[in-house]
Amino acid sequence: MKLVLVATLAASVSAFAPQNNARPTVAVQAENSRRDALSTLVAAGVAIVPAIANAAAGESPRFSVFGLIGDGTSYSEGAAFGSDQSTPLYSPYSVYGEAGKEDSLYKQGNSDEIKRKKSYIVESQKRLTKLPNYVSRKEWVNVKTELTRYMYETRGAVRGLAKTDEQKKIAKAFFQAIEEASLQATLKNQDKCAAASAASAKLLDQFYASL
Repeated sequence: MKLVLVATLAASVSAFAPQNNARPTVAVQAENSRRDALSTLVAAGVAIVPAIANAAAGESPRFSVFGLIGDGTSYSEGAAFGSDQSTPLYSPYSVYGEAGKEDSLYKQGNSDEIKRKKSYIVESQKRLTKLPNYVSRKEWVNVKTELTRYMYETRGAVRGLAKTDEQKKIAKAFFQAIEEASLQATLKNQDKCAAASAASAKLLDQFYASL
């Protein structure tokens, strides 16, 4: 009887003992796979970084990053608030020089700028010719849309090109005319909307002719 009890106790103890030859679970295998993949990516990144840093042997980095001292002959990323540049910047957060300077990228009133602004006005003249038909058919949504979707560029172009007092006077009258046309379209007042639309087209033609 004692031998039977001892054998039973030994079998129970061996059931709770760790098994050295047990296979890893699916979760453990997945975790090991993720660790292997991460290790591979880190190793690849470490291998790439020196290549980037030493892209040109013997040359220092061309950008200043999070520092007050850097290469003053190149554009910074604004991290040093312009203190690492040889010339003043447009703003502490800009990589470009002050506007209007001899070596600045943007020069106000250059031929390309004037040509672009004139093209906005020409396009707006075409769009304003559509207003009479919209008003006659009481298509108020189309009237307001035509006076909104492109007029942002037109306003900037007119303001930028208006130099003389007469041009500024025509520009102001034009802005008031398109605002009046939009208002009367909202109120669905056909006669007043038609008059304001016609005035806006006439004023824009006058402004373009004065350039």
